[in-house]
Amino acid sequence: MLFLYTVLVICCAIVLVAGVVEQRRHFTNLDMIPTRVLINGIRGKSSITRLCAGALRGGGLVTVAKTTGTAARFIHPDATEEPVYRKFGIANVVEQIGIVRRAAAYRPHALVIECMAVMPALQEVNQTKLIRSTIGVLCNVREDHLAEMGPTLDDVARSLSRSMPHGGICVTAERDRLHILREEAGKRDCRLIAVDPETVTDAELRGFSWFTFKENVAIALAVAELLGVDRATALQGMYDAPPDPGVLSVERYLTPDGKPFRFANIFAANDPESTLMNVEQLLSLGAIERPLHVLINCRPDRVERNGQMGELIPRLEPESVFLIGHPTKSAADAIPAEWRSKIVDLGGDRRDPAELEREILDRLGPGASLIAIGNIHGQGELLLERLAELPADETPQTSQTSQTQRPEELSPQREEPPVYVPTYIDPTGDFR
Repeated sequence: MLFLYTVLVICCAIVLVAGVVEQRRHFTNLDMIPTRVLINGIRGKSSITRLCAGALRGGGLVTVAKTTGTAARFIHPDATEEPVYRKFGIANVVEQIGIVRRAAAYRPHALVIECMAVMPALQEVNQTKLIRSTIGVLCNVREDHLAEMGPTLDDVARSLSRSMPHGGICVTAERDRLHILREEAGKRDCRLIAVDPETVTDAELRGFSWFTFKENVAIALAVAELLGVDRATALQGMYDAPPDPGVLSVERYLTPDGKPFRFANIFAANDPESTLMNVEQLLSLGAIERPLHVLINCRPDRVERNGQMGELIPRLEPESVFLIGHPTKSAADAIPAEWRSKIVDLGGDRRDPAELEREILDRLGPGASLIAIGNIHGQGELLLERLAELPADETPQTSQTSQTQRPEELSPQREEPPVYVPTYIDPTGDFR
């Protein structure tokens, strides 16, 4: 028995020593990266990560980035990227150690990395042990992950604040709970910068070849300014940055019998507020038009979110509501009674994607718009693969609003954004 205890003690000592060595090596790698930007919030983190990295690259800073969203990517300083390998396909915050090690090998000026922690305690560990950011971003506070961070939005705001850097800077576009963020920033001696999305002009937004929001661009511009990159240079770097695989997109397709329709992939905006914002933006741009048809993809591990998407139906006012995935009942029960006649339940986690496609397309009229909301994984991914095989609708668009289907078509002659002299702020300085 004594022998077994001795072996146990020796093993524990070895593990302890190995852990200390690994931590010191990790901290050494962090010290080799002068600026570390940690992107946190509920919606838009991946897009903001790419925008910040693009802005800094445009300013000549050697920048490495890593996203976590729809498809986790490691982005090299030359903007090339590769998928993040995950054993058994399971995400774990410990993977940030390997990302930092790879980033440090480039001797970069900056690392822009998306927060992948959800639990409040893990968010704090991610900041204090894994990233130790000098600049934090807390993009917004929305209704998502309430089971882990809630139950109220005030609780979500405080939970997200755990990623604020002590003695550093945090940039946010949040308005409704800005007072909570200021309170939490004060506890951490952190300077909170609240950006105004309206400082981003429509002309500047039209420079993107993909859909994004003024809030995201304003945050990236603020981060770039902190590191001495002027506005025009930062914007050009963002224009040149590759979009996230899950970015909001609209495609024009033809059904097998030749009917044109538009398909808007809004899966990435999987909380109610962001989903509604995306739909309203696409309608205002003319990227989609009524009649609308809504597709909700349901997942068994996102029952609450399925219901939230169902509750949106009266505000979207669709012609029909297609429910796919499982359990569709969680979405159907949340749809008000007066809208349930619009439901077409195609649920089931083993439905043939070709059958789903046929059932959906047969119910679309010419010129209809189909918007996909909820969760992308499962039946949603399979259906997207099927739709991508449809022939593109290349007929000229005749309506005035339809001519704005893609952002780059909104303004054929891009207006040059105003140039201004930035105020450089040392992110490691004292702001008291």
